[in-house]
Amino acid sequence: MRTTICFDFGNTRLKYGVFLEDQLTNEGTLETGTPEEVEQLLQTNQAHRTLLSSVINHDIRIEELLTANTDFLLLNAETKLPFTIPVGKPETVGADRLAIAAYATTRFPEQNNLVIALGSCITYNFINKYHWFLGGSISPGMQMRFKSMHEQTAQLPMIKPNWEFPLIGYDTRTNLLSGVMQGMLEEMDGIIDRYKEKFLNFNVLLTGGDTVNFAHHLKNKIFADPSLILKGLYAISKYNHEINN
Repeated sequence: MRTTICFDFGNTRLKYGVFLEDQLTNEGTLETGTPEEVEQLLQTNQAHRTLLSSVINHDIRIEELLTANTDFLLLNAETKLPFTIPVGKPETVGADRLAIAAYATTRFPEQNNLVIALGSCITYNFINKYHWFLGGSISPGMQMRFKSMHEQTAQLPMIKPNWEFPLIGYDTRTNLLSGVMQGMLEEMDGIIDRYKEKFLNFNVLLTGGDTVNFAHHLKNKIFADPSLILKGLYAISKYNHEINN
């Protein structure tokens, strides 16, 4: 049984997922992101294949290490994908959205899929039943909404999210909570409803921060998986391995 490690180097965290065949057996965050830490992870898990998705200026020695010790794939604009991007400038599509589309295509191949990813921004990613990634939309994420109201005004405080928020706020804090939390829920349900009006055989997936909490509050039925991006990276790794061997 072969082990694959997928690395997702984002702006805030350096995440990894360990896959034994097709099963995600472990996931975590690198503390330092040094080649030494990566090498220890490879040795501990006896990795055969690796994939690196990075949006930061990571240490190039990590790529050299992965190339020397594993069957390595660097996710970039030239990587082969299990779907097509018949729009705009495909080379500008973010790595996280490529992973999202790969997962939806391989997990629900005969459906029209809308994948909502909760992060610094909320991305709405539509992949139709023909495996075409058509794009979607992007809006501010939860922390960005709280932060912008605090920084762009003189009086509004910076507050922490809390899922025990009222519909009708009764002070500044609860007004902000209702505006951000309820506003995001209404936005997501509203966009899902618009897609449902337009497409049959329609499926909705949710991933990213606070997936469980948002899934619990949404009116629409969804498939929630906080590890969806890592699983999508694995799908890309597996797809490239199969077509090259």
